[in-house]
Amino acid sequence: PITPGELLCLGSSLAFTGLFYYLYRRKARVMARIQEAPKLQVDDNLPALVSAAEGRCLPYVALEGIVLPAQAALTSHYHEGLQGVIQKLLLKEHRLIWNSLARSW
Repeated sequence: PITPGELLCLGSSLAFTGLFYYLYRRKARVMARIQEAPKLQVDDNLPALVSAAEGRCLPYVALEGIVLPAQAALTSHYHEGLQGVIQKLLLKEHRLIWNSLARSW
């Protein structure tokens, strides 16, 4: 005979397994789209390609070319001679709602 506690453990285990498998498959699809992304060169044709795209946005694209840092290039502490730059970040704040129970925004 199976006890109710064992059934609860089995059910929750199956539910978590299903949830994690769903999340894994969703991320695997995203990774497949990123790996199949077209490779474009940074040149004079790039603005025309972006403006011709739907919504003036290219969802997954690998850009190849030379970039120049705005101030100074970052050097790697782990690989000698490796340098990089930081992409300009866009921060979008969402509307804050006061949570009176937690007393926080």
